[in-house]
Amino acid sequence: MSKTTTTRYDVAEHLRTPEEMAAYLEACLEDGAGDAARVAKALGDIARAKGMAQVARGAGLSRESLYKALSGDRSPSFDTILKVVGALGLKLHAQSAPG
Repeated sequence: MSKTTTTRYDVAEHLRTPEEMAAYLEACLEDGAGDAARVAKALGDIARAKGMAQVARGAGLSRESLYKALSGDRSPSFDTILKVVGALGLKLHAQSAPG
């Protein structure tokens, strides 16, 4: 019987285009409503896909502080979120909720 080898799934390896990154963030915003740490983690995944050093420069943050802010272990400030979203070339949108 052959031995099965598994590897850890990393979504960042599959986010190749700006459209895929935006769709991933949108899905995380919808599914994780109210969970800022989950949204931060999604932004971290996108930043890793794009290149953490490049995103950190664009956001005006150090690479280390960006890793900490987007680890999903804490909720970063909204200011940090806005800087990262801008550095990623993404936009946040608002719409009215049904009901």
